[in-house]
Amino acid sequence: MTAFTTPSLKSSPSGLVRWLALALLLLALSAGAAEIEVKSAEIAPGEESWLLDAEFGIDLGQRLEEVVSRGVALYFVAEFELTKARWFWMDEHVVGRKQTWRLSYNALTRQYRLSSGALHQNFATLGEALGVLARLRNWTVADKAQLKAGEPYNAALRLKLDLTQLPKPFQVTAIGNKDWNITAEVKRWSFTPGASVPAAENSAK
Repeated sequence: MTAFTTPSLKSSPSGLVRWLALALLLLALSAGAAEIEVKSAEIAPGEESWLLDAEFGIDLGQRLEEVVSRGVALYFVAEFELTKARWFWMDEHVVGRKQTWRLSYNALTRQYRLSSGALHQNFATLGEALGVLARLRNWTVADKAQLKAGEPYNAALRLKLDLTQLPKPFQVTAIGNKDWNITAEVKRWSFTPGASVPAAENSAK
């Protein structure tokens, strides 16, 4: 998983005060419903690996949209897991994958930026940036050798907001505040190597 860091606030007391003031201001905003749903997900074979394509529906709500527009970076994490059912014990963990994106706004250029690792894309609007974040393409989730053909596996996928990477004042504000939490749906479906099966056809939340 790609790790990101946020600027340290220790070196500037005035900077900390500004972050606190901004956090309190945004706390006063009325918040709409915020959620991320998995609209579709499909695992297909590549040359040497299994690849995942997915579509998400992302609604940040008024509060988090305001947070981004005021220069606070948000971090999103896609989490994928494959397990195998065992009648005599807990399900066997087979594969786990994570990928992180950083969504930010630059007031000087008036552009939104979406970053993942060394890859960066700039957008004129928040909607355009979220549109790209909502489309996951050719994500390597398993090597061919890790899965056995013809055997069923249980897949799970979600995209969530990582509150732990917010600046500290916002982390304090977000704790226990439902308006700062995005409901992140977990999509579960069965997958058998050798057949490309969309999650929408046999999914369960």
